[in-house]
Amino acid sequence: MHRVAISSTGIYIPPFTITNAELVESFNQYVELFNNENADAIANGTVNALAPSSVEFIYKASGIEQRYVVEKTGILDPNRMRPKLQARPDTEISLMAETAVIAAQEALQKAGKTATDIDMVICSSANMQRAYPAMAIEIQSALGIKGFGFDMNVACSSATFGIEMAVNSIKSGAAKAVLMVNPELTSSHLAWKDRDCHFIFGDVCTAVIIERLENAPAGSFEVLSTQCMTSYSNNIRNNSGFMSRSEDRNPDDRDQLFYQEGRKVFKEVCPLAAEHISSHLAVHGYTPHDVKRFWLHQANMAMNQFITRKMLGRDATAEEAPIILNEFANTASAGSIISFHRNHETIQAGEVGVICSFGAGYSIGSVVVKRLP
Repeated sequence: MHRVAISSTGIYIPPFTITNAELVESFNQYVELFNNENADAIANGTVNALAPSSVEFIYKASGIEQRYVVEKTGILDPNRMRPKLQARPDTEISLMAETAVIAAQEALQKAGKTATDIDMVICSSANMQRAYPAMAIEIQSALGIKGFGFDMNVACSSATFGIEMAVNSIKSGAAKAVLMVNPELTSSHLAWKDRDCHFIFGDVCTAVIIERLENAPAGSFEVLSTQCMTSYSNNIRNNSGFMSRSEDRNPDDRDQLFYQEGRKVFKEVCPLAAEHISSHLAVHGYTPHDVKRFWLHQANMAMNQFITRKMLGRDATAEEAPIILNEFANTASAGSIISFHRNHETIQAGEVGVICSFGAGYSIGSVVVKRLP
């Protein structure tokens, strides 16, 4: 069995930013239009009036201050309220693959690797741009990587589950070095017209190089182990899929986009995540107090505060459990990787950290790592 290390990470950040103030202005314009157009139905009680949003409401509910998106004019158009993307011909690289290639190139450069060093590509994301051919194979081709690639989806836990797949492939000898990418163009599956969630998501792509420890550069992170769990729940869901067309579904049906029972998710997932991390650490004789840094899923600031407080018996410091969702919003599976990408340089040799994500499924994945000299 081969020992395994995370050698590097990379990131693609979209060119456009939407602040909470911009988002609220657009949303409230939509609310006014809707309420005016449905004034009679609202008056007779057959339609519910929509309530406006506010910057204060968004920050209190999530801790989010802004988000990056691949296109903003369509989102901020109160008559559209979704990104305005252009279809690309099959002869051009797809948008999702393009973002993954950019993130991957940074990760390869940081690890001192080229395409010839990689023999496996995993595209692990909460939402794929298409059913087939696999996004991973398109990314592999664009980078000039030999070997093989495949897609996988475990919602917001896709990155940690993807790392587990990569680690096990390297341990077994099936691969020497794996590129795992998380293109999360979440703005296209967000219900921008829904006050309860119109602020949640942002776009991004992260990339991780995982390889045999003996080939990893100095200062890499050895993967001590990975641990994954799933437990079925309907509380986070998106019913859009290829069968929707055959069911004669309206693409604008609310369940064809992301929706959740937020309070139930908070109540059920947070204790599960805290117990999952603690039990995973115990396998190695560690407690949460032995961990230098928790790179947690970035869905909601209060969730992360609850989880670390339950594990540590106190509030975690910003250094112990860094938050990046104030800048990026919820980026599905990429959130914990952004946190790691932005906040790992000060970890010293021998110190331990945990990458953990949790989300729809329910699914929880954790990766215990130790900094190498």
